[in-house]
Amino acid sequence: MTTGSAETSRDGSDDDPRARLDRELRRVADRLRTLGPARLERAGEDGGSPATRAHAAAQALADLAADAQGRGRRAVPVLPAHALADQVTVTGNDLLVEGDDAALRAGADRLTMLRQAL
Repeated sequence: MTTGSAETSRDGSDDDPRARLDRELRRVADRLRTLGPARLERAGEDGGSPATRAHAAAQALADLAADAQGRGRRAVPVLPAHALADQVTVTGNDLLVEGDDAALRAGADRLTMLRQAL
C-alpha cells in the first residue's frame, strides 16, 4: 500500500517529469519574486549572487530546450534582478513545451538546486 498521490513514487519524486518541472518552476519564480533586487544582487560567501545563479539556471533551461529540439544554443541576456523570475519562467516554459522526459528531469533538477541555494 502506498501513501501520497499517484504521481509521487516511493522515494518522494514525481513519476511525471513535466509535473515536477512545472512545480519547481513555480516555486523558484515565487521565491525570486519575494527576494527583491537588493537581495538578489548581494554576493554570498562564495562570491556568487542569487542573480548570477538564477541567470545560469535560465541559461541551462534554454540550453536544454534547444538541445531537445536540435536547435543551436543562444545566450540568454543578463537582465536586471527584478526581471529574473520572469526570465526563468520563460525559459522554463519553453522547456516544458519542447523538452523530452530527460530534459524535463534535468531542468527540474537544476531548478531544485537553484531553489535550495536561494
